[in-house]
Amino acid sequence: GDAGLDGAPAGLLAVQRQPGADTVALTRAIERATEEAAARLPAGAFIRGDLFRQSDFIDRAVANVVESLRDGSLLVALVLILFLLNLRTTAITLVAIPLSLLTTLGVFGLLGLGINTLTLGGLAVAIGELVDDAIVDVENVFRRLRENRQSASPRPAAEVVVAASREVRGSIVIAPGLVVLAFLPLLALEGVEGRLFAPLGLAYIAAILLSLLVSLTVTPALCALLLPGLRRLDHPDPGPLVRFVQSLQGRVLEAAKSRPAWSAAGVLALLAAAGWGATRLGREFLPSLNEGAYTVFLNAAPGTSLAESSRIGRQAEALLREVPEVRSVARLTGRAENDEHVLEANVSELEFTLAPSGRSRAEVDADIRARLATLPGIAVGLGQPLSHRIDHVLSGVQAQNAIKVFGDDLPALREAAARVGDVLRSTPGMVDVQVEAVTELPQVHVRVDPVRYAAAGHNPADVARQAETALRGRVLGSLFRQGRSHDLVLTLDGEARADLAAMAELPVASPRGIVPLGAVAALEIAAGPNLIQRENGLRRIVVSANAAGRDLVGAVDDARARLAAGPPLPPGVHLAIDGQYASQAEARLRLAALAALAVGGVRLLLRVHFGSWRLAAQVLLNLPLALIGAVLGAWVAGGGVLSLATLVGCITLAGIASRNGILMVGHYLHLMRHEGERFDWQMVRRGSRERSVPVLMTAVTAALALLPLVLGGDQPGREILHPVAVVIFFGLLSSTLLDLVVTPLVFWHFGRPAVAKLVPQALQNPN
Repeated sequence: GDAGLDGAPAGLLAVQRQPGADTVALTRAIERATEEAAARLPAGAFIRGDLFRQSDFIDRAVANVVESLRDGSLLVALVLILFLLNLRTTAITLVAIPLSLLTTLGVFGLLGLGINTLTLGGLAVAIGELVDDAIVDVENVFRRLRENRQSASPRPAAEVVVAASREVRGSIVIAPGLVVLAFLPLLALEGVEGRLFAPLGLAYIAAILLSLLVSLTVTPALCALLLPGLRRLDHPDPGPLVRFVQSLQGRVLEAAKSRPAWSAAGVLALLAAAGWGATRLGREFLPSLNEGAYTVFLNAAPGTSLAESSRIGRQAEALLREVPEVRSVARLTGRAENDEHVLEANVSELEFTLAPSGRSRAEVDADIRARLATLPGIAVGLGQPLSHRIDHVLSGVQAQNAIKVFGDDLPALREAAARVGDVLRSTPGMVDVQVEAVTELPQVHVRVDPVRYAAAGHNPADVARQAETALRGRVLGSLFRQGRSHDLVLTLDGEARADLAAMAELPVASPRGIVPLGAVAALEIAAGPNLIQRENGLRRIVVSANAAGRDLVGAVDDARARLAAGPPLPPGVHLAIDGQYASQAEARLRLAALAALAVGGVRLLLRVHFGSWRLAAQVLLNLPLALIGAVLGAWVAGGGVLSLATLVGCITLAGIASRNGILMVGHYLHLMRHEGERFDWQMVRRGSRERSVPVLMTAVTAALALLPLVLGGDQPGREILHPVAVVIFFGLLSSTLLDLVVTPLVFWHFGRPAVAKLVPQALQNPN
């Protein structure tokens, strides 16, 4: 092979870490070793250790996720101060965040789990929900203490705190259980998606469960210690923001009650629009990563010499250095047979990093592709180091999509593959189209004559073996010299192998003597394939491509339709689509099945909690209400694309959105069971007013904590989290706003049978 750096000759060294090794620590150790080696180099030689370091991407990703955690915590604190208007209540609530996070990290340490962008991402998604249970508890304790202070016969403060905490205990326990149950499908994902989302789900679940533990122990204790002496308890005014929320919710609820048909029609119209919008979303496997580094493969025609490939590679280096964002370009042309990743002499691999600029990544990609397209007869594949490896794991090729052409007849395979390549090139959104090069090259064919070799007493296997030794060589042993091993190879010299007449005179031994090879076999120079690839026992040629400027699934479906509309494939040839297209379909079906099981589990848990299937179904109405915002978010902030990360966000949203309905319906039942309320509109209005503030606070804190991830989706480390955050953010907004109206009305119109079963005294006429 041949290597270069910015147009000058160089030697490239790639270091692979062992499984389980710390990439960042290993990088630091390599830097120290290279610094020591550089001091001993001759004059004019130097070492560049910053061409590509995966630790750079890891450091940036971790820093960005930590920044999201910090900003999300600050936004949560701001919301709490605005609603509670008291530093003590805010402090009690915020204690849940550091305690939950530190305890989660401690549990991870005990289990031997690493802290990375995915586990930190799970904490970033959960950050706003860590205070939800504490919010419900603190708000209810504070409200009950204020009511007790205004009462004509106040009870002891400690007794009020215990009673207030017990009042919401059921809702506090059941809500995190639903969230965890909805998140469990992530732990069952397999393949690449499992490696990405399982750590995120594990961190999320651990943080939520530990926040529940804090809310059941630390929060009530702090309430009993810090709240009874507050002067603010003497003021019945809850504050301007709380008054505004309760007043607005009451007015909207009364307006919706007076026009039930219009209200139902409006909600159904929103649901229909969301369903229609969901079917129009593009689809992809995973969000595109922003690694800040690129890998480019240049494929010349098979048989291209190493010198010519190096010349083409140097031209590509020069073109890339003209791109303003591109830093140093490293090139490797061909790789030796003993390399872990063998490359033929006609293939060049270029690695380079990008400096920040005002241009978007799509603009930079288009610029790079346009410059490299000026290289005649060269197939170009543009990608990123980690993304390339993910694609290679999925399909065996370093591209997002792979259409594999199977068959027995090589000419028919080449014809079909060429047609597939032409269709992909004509499909909008398909770029970097490459057809696996299978061409005819001059070869020496030795055809053994069965009659002649039988007459000479030869075994055809012996003839073939001796001919192979002469023409291709056979390793006889090894020679050790100066600590290095050299193979001893027996073969004809170069001149003899180039002369067909000389090869025909090759002596072939047999039991009846030695005869020339030409006496028992016919030798000729004929064309033969340079490469035959097989998969599952079948010959195949791969056509690979990436998607740009369009969703991946839409581009592949368009290409499939164009292929189906064209001439039929040759007999015996069939196609199989692999790569991200196939992976997203399999993962989506698996996730949908797991999500259905999770929703069934959520409904069963709600039935156990409330003792009524009817009330469980009413709480689950929050799921379609959340879908409205989720689809809107996918269009507005998610690029109009539905990825696996988007589906993960929807599953997470299912558990979070159910919390609102639990708080509402649970409080209605409490008022009727313990405070003498009857099943009437007055009770529904009171329960909705008293629960409107904690419902809104929990939703707003959970949503705003995700705002850094929603706004910074193109930053390293946030790419996978961005679609998750977008769906939860917009879904919580829609489900919360609609829940404050829909849940009370649904309970009023359809809750009577459940009330008759659970609280029959609430339906009796007063004495």
